[in-house]
Amino acid sequence: MKENFSNKNCCSATGSAVVVKHTGSHYLLSRLPEWNPFIAVVRGKLRLKGSTSTNPIAVGDVVDYQEDSTGSFTITGIHDRKNCIVRKSQNLSRQNHVIAANIDRVFLTVTLRDPEVKLQFVDRFLVTCEAYGVPVTILLNKADLYRGEEGSESLADEDLAQMAAGFVQIYSQAGYDVLETSVTTGYNIGRLKDMCRDKVVLFSGQSGVGKSSLVNALDPSLNLKTAEISQAHLQGRHTTTFYQMHPLSCGGFVVDTPGIRGFGLVDFKKEELSNYFPEMLRVEDNCRFVPCTHTHEPGCAVKAAVEAGEISPLRYSSYLAMLEDDGKYREGDE
Repeated sequence: MKENFSNKNCCSATGSAVVVKHTGSHYLLSRLPEWNPFIAVVRGKLRLKGSTSTNPIAVGDVVDYQEDSTGSFTITGIHDRKNCIVRKSQNLSRQNHVIAANIDRVFLTVTLRDPEVKLQFVDRFLVTCEAYGVPVTILLNKADLYRGEEGSESLADEDLAQMAAGFVQIYSQAGYDVLETSVTTGYNIGRLKDMCRDKVVLFSGQSGVGKSSLVNALDPSLNLKTAEISQAHLQGRHTTTFYQMHPLSCGGFVVDTPGIRGFGLVDFKKEELSNYFPEMLRVEDNCRFVPCTHTHEPGCAVKAAVEAGEISPLRYSSYLAMLEDDGKYREGDE
């Protein structure tokens, strides 16, 4: 996609705009819903109050700007965020990295194969969405691999179909919407487009799950770069370099993100972690002890729900792993 932006006659000398791209050296801003990106920089250090983020300004942030004596635009302040997606920095310090801010919905994209879905990655991402107030839908992409839809080159794969049904059961039972999609056959692409219309949405997930292909299916004019899966390692090849927002022809805006190998949680108190598992939150008021860690306490309603099949044992195992997390869960962009 060819970028067109200019600082000439693009905006007033002062005002507010949304960050639509951050390259490390400069930012692109636009006064949404108008799409007319212009360049702005930050001079000196600009920090959010109480923030430990490595990037105090993220795509989606609403910022104030002003024109300086050279005719360039400088970011002078950041508005309060309604939400954000945050993960632990790669250096395992206490700092975090903000993926994007002020998002109406995140589409966490996964695949059963090439690459294989990692449930702990999914659960960590979902916990973060719950903690920071970001609505999330799970996209189970490449459904043509097991659905055998008309027009697909692949026959129906019964084993994969059973895996898909199990995955959908786990997360639907937890309270999440799971939408199966396929760019190859167009399965549910129309429905996905309706969900994106007139909203600011973000597609995230591991490299190779088809995020950019899905965005291209929503709006072919964007022509985002895509790449084939590496057969040597069965991992996606990195295609998106920067976090960047794009306008959708159907209305609204989409943030495309680099693929993520893992998702390091920002520090949570152990006693509050279960609040970010919706299925646990629904029953934990019935625990005999408050607070309850849902590990060893007698009369624990969460453990009883796991034994009764009302909470997935796999989700409960993810919860226990997060409780025991010693900070060595490495993650980073591919």
